[in-house]
Amino acid sequence: QVQLAESGGGSVQPGGSLRLSCVLSGDTTTANLVMAWFRQAPGKEREGVALITRGGGRSYAEAVKGRFHISKDDAENKLYLQMDILKPEDTAIYYCAATSGWKTSLQSTSYNYWGQGTQVTVSS
Repeated sequence: QVQLAESGGGSVQPGGSLRLSCVLSGDTTTANLVMAWFRQAPGKEREGVALITRGGGRSYAEAVKGRFHISKDDAENKLYLQMDILKPEDTAIYYCAATSGWKTSLQSTSYNYWGQGTQVTVSS
C-alpha cells in the first residue's frame, strides 16, 4: 500500500509563489516510482502539470514551463512543486500522484496512487 499526502496549498495574489509538498508512506519509496503533480480546476478535467522520473528527469505541461519546478527528496520520500509567477488560471486542486510503471506520461490514467489534493487559489 502507498499513501500520498499533499500540503502547502493556499491563497496567493497573481505573481506570487507557493511551494507544494507531498509525503509518501507505505511499502515503497519515491526512488522506485515515477512521481507527478496534477491539477483540476472547477468544471475542467484533471490535467498533468509536471512529472519526475526515478532518475530525476523532469517534464512539464506547456502552461507551466518556466514558472513551476518539480523536485523530490528520496531520502525523505517527499515530492515538491515550486510554483512561481502564479496566474489566476493556475487556480485548482493540486494532486500528488505516483506510478510503479515505467511509462513517463502526464496522462492521469498512467498513475495508480493519488493523494487527496490541496487547494491553490490565485486571486487579487
